Amino acid sequence: MEIIFEFLLIISLIICAVFALTSKRLLAATVIYMAYSLIMTIIWALLQSPDLAITEAAVGAGVTGILFAVTLKKIHALKGTKDE
Repeated sequence: MEIIFEFLLIISLIICAVFALTSKRLLAATVIYMAYSLIMTIIWALLQSPDLAITEAAVGAGVTGILFAVTLKKIHALKGTKDE
């Protein structure tokens, strides 16, 4: 059961990485990146490395995700266009 869970985590990590790279919308790519960081947090915790898990959660999913969203807002990239 544990191996299946770890396999699903790795597969979801790969899927998040591919979707983050191929996403046309910047906000969607940011949210997918945050999901990637949260999955990495779980993987670090399963590897019994709580210091890396906490750092990944705080920096990867937290601070970096918020900075990306604020940057997108500042450069007016969150406005929709008629082409979308």
